[in-house]
Amino acid sequence: MKTWLKRISLTLLALLIISTAAFVIWAENPLKAMPESLAALESDAEVSVTYDNWMVFTPLDVEPEKGVIIYPGGHVDPRAYAPLAKEIARAGYLVILPPMPLNLAFTNMNIADEIMTANPSVEKWYVGGHSLGGAMAAEYVAANAGKVEGLFLWASYSAESTDLSIIPDLKVLSIYGTEDGHVEELRYSRERLPENVVWVEMDGANHAQFGWYGIQSGDGVATISREFQQAWILEETLAFIGK
Repeated sequence: MKTWLKRISLTLLALLIISTAAFVIWAENPLKAMPESLAALESDAEVSVTYDNWMVFTPLDVEPEKGVIIYPGGHVDPRAYAPLAKEIARAGYLVILPPMPLNLAFTNMNIADEIMTANPSVEKWYVGGHSLGGAMAAEYVAANAGKVEGLFLWASYSAESTDLSIIPDLKVLSIYGTEDGHVEELRYSRERLPENVVWVEMDGANHAQFGWYGIQSGDGVATISREFQQAWILEETLAFIGK
């Protein structure tokens, strides 16, 4: 009897080790960033780009009073969001794009605290992100509403247990595409957002074109170009931050 119990225990342990290893391998091989996103990591005459612990985009012609923290989407190379980050910085904001352990934002949901502490000169912070990144940003804001000026959700929504509508004076932007594979969940999430939410539905946009990383399983097919969708996201996000 003891021999069988030992064999069963060893088998279960082996399965656990194999499944854990498989998960780590999967997580460490995210959807690849396109060349366009890698080019955005180069500094230019208007924006300085540094990449140490985080990707930091700093406007060179102003001392930014507002900061923007972008949580990347789950299982996506965070560099895929560099083009949007750089263009937001070009408008005069400090933008920080932190990679997440295992490329999953729930592994370091409170990274915003560390970023804010490292940049004490910034007076107001906006936190948000894409997909899983936005969901984790929503969790952070729900627990730290007094630390942020606003939350932006790119093709994302809070957990059903996280009701942002009860947080006084919270500014929220929720922007998504009609061709997103999770469009109904996104629409339903409005019930958990403040009445004054800036609600933007982009006709023809899908989930994956919020970044530069190609096709995503379960997503719809966009009927607008990635360039057009990115410009639309940028316009709405800058209008939100600039209020």
